[in-house]
Amino acid sequence: MYRFVTLPTPLRSSAAALAAGLSLLLLSSCTQGGAQEAASAQTAPAAGRAGGGRGGSRGGSTTVTTATAVERAMPVTLRAVGNVEAASTVEVRAQVTGQLTSVNFTEGQEVKAGDLLFTIDPRALEVALRQAEAVLAKDTGQSKTAEAQRVRYTSLLKAGLISQADFDTVSAQANALQSSMNADNAAIDNVKLQLTYTKILAPVTGRTGALLVHKGSLIRANDTSPLVVINQIAPVNVSFAVPARQLGRIRTEQMRGRLRVQAVPAGTRDAPSLGGVTFIDNAVDPSTDTIRLKGTFANTDRRLWPGQFVEVTLELAVDAHAIVVPSAAVQPGQQGSFVFVVKPNKTVEARSVTIARTDGPDSVVASGLQAGETVVTDGQLGLVPGASVNVKAASPAAR
Repeated sequence: MYRFVTLPTPLRSSAAALAAGLSLLLLSSCTQGGAQEAASAQTAPAAGRAGGGRGGSRGGSTTVTTATAVERAMPVTLRAVGNVEAASTVEVRAQVTGQLTSVNFTEGQEVKAGDLLFTIDPRALEVALRQAEAVLAKDTGQSKTAEAQRVRYTSLLKAGLISQADFDTVSAQANALQSSMNADNAAIDNVKLQLTYTKILAPVTGRTGALLVHKGSLIRANDTSPLVVINQIAPVNVSFAVPARQLGRIRTEQMRGRLRVQAVPAGTRDAPSLGGVTFIDNAVDPSTDTIRLKGTFANTDRRLWPGQFVEVTLELAVDAHAIVVPSAAVQPGQQGSFVFVVKPNKTVEARSVTIARTDGPDSVVASGLQAGETVVTDGQLGLVPGASVNVKAASPAAR
């Protein structure tokens, strides 16, 4: 059970005043705390921005790495992915039928043109040769008899002792036997040729592939399966395609001299192999709008292998006065490419540039930059135009 007490009027006024004072005190405390938190929130990003950039800052300056734009000769190149092709590929097949009696090389061996590769049993052909020679001997004897008879009949014909018909018959027999001798000689030559085919020689200089037959196998003339495949790998060709819009310039530069081309096995950092363009296709591929070219390489070191993918660089010309900067200095922007140029007072300027082309780590500047100017290559993230910079170390000038 509650009991309500009514305070006198003076006491009620004092209580109200006390409550009002406490409320003002609490409001003042909350306002000061909020102001401090807001000040802290504003100060933290500013401090973070002051320390921005990959190099950090010192004394209000952003630490950056720089390089100097240089003027030097720079090749004008096209890059593509190519495929190595053997200069010639020969499938070795037998031209006579017989048993394989010997294999005179090992798989993957380098052979020279004329080296003995296989031997086929020649005995059947040697018998055929003796038979052909026996037939020739028989026909030779008969031909001599017929020729002597024709001589006698000629005398008898002049003396009027035989008719012309009799003489023509003897003469025809002599001529037929002479023709038989000619055929016998041709048959002997053919058998001798077949005998040479029992020794299979390397038709080209190159490297042998996998051996597809073995000693003792029955070899058939002109079989569909080759005995071995030889690839000529010194020299080799590299086939590659470039945009068809470059065809005019390629042909112009080719008329001025031999176009140089470099090839490096894909995915390696090996020194490039050097060659020259020896073939331009006679039609543009309409499906890709590219034109196919071939470069020939001496390949004496056997670094390029048939079927291998390579990175190809075609050199069209040389720009003798190119302005070159490291590609790391070039930044993309809404209005195009730009670089941060370091002024003598150690502040930076955002300079719009036109990039003619990029060649690996280097970029060729067509306009917007002069040789000798210093550009930022690392630390651009913390920069704005007019910002002060502290150069950590200058990177080497574009090579």
